[in-house]
Formats: sequence, structure tokens, C-alpha cells
Amino acid sequence: MRSLVVIGGGPRAAGLLERIAAQSPSLELAVHVVDPYPPGAGRVWRHAQSPLLRMNSMAEDVTVFTDSSFDGLGPVRPGPSLAEWGDVDPTSFPSRQVQSKYLAWFFDHVKESLPPNITVSVHEARALKVVGDWVWLDSGESLRADVLVLALGHLDAEPEPEHRKLAEHAVEHGLVYVPPLYSADADLSEVAGDVVLRGFGLAFIDLMVLLTEGRGGRYVRSDGELRYVPSGLEPRLFVGSRRGVPYHSKTGYRLQGTRPSLPHFFTAEALKGRSLDFRGDVWPLMAKEIAWGYYHELFTGHPGLVRMPFVEFATAFTALPWYSREMRALEALAIPDPADHIDFELLDRPLTGLTFASAEEFQEHLRAYVEADVARRSDPRHSADLGAFLALLSVYGQMAQVMPHDGWWHGYFSYLASGPPPDRLEELLALSRAGIVRFVGADMWVEAVDGAFLAGSPTTPDVVRANGLIEARLPSHSLSRTADPVLRSLRAVGDVSEDDAGLVRVTPEGRLVDERGEVDPVRFAVGPYTTGKAFAAFARPNTNAPAFRQNDVLARELLKVLGD
Repeated sequence: MRSLVVIGGGPRAAGLLERIAAQSPSLELAVHVVDPYPPGAGRVWRHAQSPLLRMNSMAEDVTVFTDSSFDGLGPVRPGPSLAEWGDVDPTSFPSRQVQSKYLAWFFDHVKESLPPNITVSVHEARALKVVGDWVWLDSGESLRADVLVLALGHLDAEPEPEHRKLAEHAVEHGLVYVPPLYSADADLSEVAGDVVLRGFGLAFIDLMVLLTEGRGGRYVRSDGELRYVPSGLEPRLFVGSRRGVPYHSKTGYRLQGTRPSLPHFFTAEALKGRSLDFRGDVWPLMAKEIAWGYYHELFTGHPGLVRMPFVEFATAFTALPWYSREMRALEALAIPDPADHIDFELLDRPLTGLTFASAEEFQEHLRAYVEADVARRSDPRHSADLGAFLALLSVYGQMAQVMPHDGWWHGYFSYLASGPPPDRLEELLALSRAGIVRFVGADMWVEAVDGAFLAGSPTTPDVVRANGLIEARLPSHSLSRTADPVLRSLRAVGDVSEDDAGLVRVTPEGRLVDERGEVDPVRFAVGPYTTGKAFAAFARPNTNAPAFRQNDVLARELLKVLGD
């Protein structure tokens, strides 16, 4: 009997097993799944986390199953979305515990769908090292692997020099410092007083929840406005970032017009065989694609807001480069209200050029900004934003086939498309009005001096003095700084290598590439820590999800190597 060892038991591993099951292989195969966390959900989506933490996707937008949009070689095996499986409101944002149960059910469903010639054993242990064909676990077990797959998910990293210095400063002066890590894993028990949070994305939202409602505070609605009633156990949170504003709210409506065919302009085929510069070649075409999704919805869903038929606009739009005076002239001619034009630069840096005489003046400005964002993302009149969102998703899927993800682009995508549910921003506003959250501004700086943490921004002249600093973001992983023992063991003997960004080098099929540039015939890796692109392990229905196609290719390759 052949053996396949998969290190990591989260949704990526479950999806890979589903694609193996879909091939109906005939070989005798023993599959070993190694993960200290429950299979299916894995570490990030484990049930053992605060019930207050929620997904930032609506229930109807989450599936682990292929559907009719799937164009991989393997067969389509449809199944319920999270909304259908859990019988929950399709437009709700469920808790991560609900998603955990869905993923655990999916893993069990996949196990049951495997033919009798394939067995699956789950080892609730941590893999410590790989030596030759053997995988050693912290349980004392060792597993022989004819083929090995590293499906490690998001990984921890050793602290960067800056973080080590900040931690040393905190220890020396009796302060609190929380380095980049997953919010659900953070020890926040010592966080009190005035605390700076560096980062304004989803990690901040989680930390905000855990340090306020998680400490006994509650929200009440009075005269239509949400108010926060403190428990008295909350710290005061000073938040800032490069942009100085939170991620945009998720939209709360559906398309009002016809669904665009995406991608329209930005395809891997259109850029094939060219030497590409991201800013000069790739981004202008990406911007045009996102604008196409936006204007497709504006014209087909809101004809009263435009001056010409969509066919006429689309013909002119198609012929013009995105960054051209002619394109700006077309927008001005076709769309009377400048507020209905899409402006990527303003979206990226909404505080550019703005300064305020006092921190208080800035608090009022940013509350108005967040209120306007929540209102816009809740009003179907602005459903063109959803058209842009769908185009963003298609661009993200194509980008993986074109070139490695640019760091700015990945952050920009997350900022526009991967923000919190709108009610989380309402809670942020309530916390701001209650004085629990204070906004610092754009291009926030932090210094460890005078027995404290100082923070400020060019946005206001005020400087914050705090006794705590929390890095409100995920760790930046690289192979040279990895905290994962398996990758470290492979790196120690040169069996794994990294690219310039610190990502583990793999071939298009997912095989590991060693330090000599040689391809490993039986070891594979998949996930965000590899050069094999970072695709979400689950996806929106009917989007021909890249992760499902990647799993399909990998499953086929694994079975070929195993000798089916």
C-alpha cells in the first residue's frame, strides 16, 4: 500500500482530499493527515476561539465545493454553500465557530466519499521534522511518506529585528508589547491603559472586538445610533496605519444590473510571453479591468446616472488606455457626477494632503469618512462598487498566472475587497464616540523612548504616549525566519529554498525546489508561504475558484506519482 502524508489539516488539505476523491483512484492508498488542531478547520478556523469573532464574508459567498463554473480537468462535485449547509441568513456574516463546523463537516464528508481502497488517518500532533522518507511527530510517532504534501497554511515567523527591540524595550520598562500574530492566538491579558495599535485592517477589527465587547462592554441602539456602554475594563486604543483609515466595509447589496463577464481585459493570455513591469504594464490593465466591472454595473444597473447607452460607452472604453486624457474625457462626457467616477489613487490614500489642527478635529473627520463608507456600502444606489469588487476577484485570480503578487497590490486588494462587515464599522464609530478608540492618522510612526511607546502622524500635531503597543497585523513569513519546524528541518539540509521575497520555491505543479535548483520528485508544498500563489482555500460560488483548480492539478499530479 502506498502512503501519502499531508502535513496540515485545514481547509486546503480537505480540499485536496476532495479532489483526490473526485478522481476515483484505484490504487491502494493510506493518507495520513497531521495537524495538532481538529481536521477541516485547522488552526485559523478552529472552533476553540472567541464566539465574538466573525467571518468577513457573507454566508452565501462561502463554499468548499466545485460547481458548474469549474473548468478544471477533474469532475464537478457540487455541494452546499455555508448558507445552504447551516440554514443561515445568506447575507449574514457568521461567526468563525459556525465556519469551523462547516469545514469539519466537509472533512468528514470527503472521508466518507473516498473509495474503500483509500484510508485516511488523522494524527493530532505537530510534525517536527522530515528526514528522507520519514516524518517525525511530537507524539513520538514516525510516518513513512511515499509522497509528502506540506499544506501548512499561514505560518508564524521568528521576530524581525525591529520587533525584538520593541519587545526588549517593553520588558525593560514594564510595558506591554504584542508582536504580529493571529488575533485569536494573542495573549491580551496584560493589555491595559493607553495602547497603540499599528494596523487598521481585519486584525485590528478582531483585536478591537476582543478588547472591548470581549471584556464585558456592550452596544445599545438609541434614537437610531449605536452606542457603546463600557465595562470599565477596556484599554484606550490609539489606531493608525499607512493609510490611516480602516479597510472598506463589505457591500450589503446585490448587483442591480446585468452580471459582467469577467475577466474582460486582464487575462493571463493577454500578457503572456512579455517581460512585465508591475506599475508600467500590469497595474494599468488591472485598473482598466476593475473599472470595467464598476462601470458595467453603473450603466446597466443605474441608467439614470449616465448620459449614453452602455454599448456606446463600452466601445470607446475598450479602445482607450486607462491612464489617458481621452479616458478621463470619456468619463466626464458619459457620467455627469464626478462622485460616480472611480478614482484608484483617492481610494488608496484618502488622507493624502489632509492635515488637521488638532487630534479632535481629525476624530470628527474620520468618523464622517467611516459613516459615509458604511452608508455607501449599504445603499444599492452605489452597487457599482460591487461590480468593482467582482472585477477585483477576477483580477486576483488572473494575477497568479502572470507574475508574483506585488506587495502593494496585495494590500490594496485586501483594503478594497476584504474589509469587515458594515456593522463592525458601526461598532468602531460607537467606540470612537465613547472615547475608547482614538484615530492617530496616516503614515503613523512609532518610537520606543523615555520608558514608553510614542506614536504620531503628519495628519495631526498630537503625539500619543502609551504603555502598550500591539502590532495589529499578521506576521510576515519568510523561509529564512520561519518558525515552522518542518521547513526548518528541510532548510537545514538544503532540501528547500526561497525566492527573493522569502517564499518557498515550488514548480507550477507544487514540487519543492531545493537549494541546488533541483526539483523534488515526491515532496510538494501548497499555500500562502510558497511561490505557488496564495489562493483562499474556500471561495465564492460560481467563480471558478483558483484554489479548486490548483487542488485539482495537484491531486492529479500526486496520483500520477503514487502510481495510479
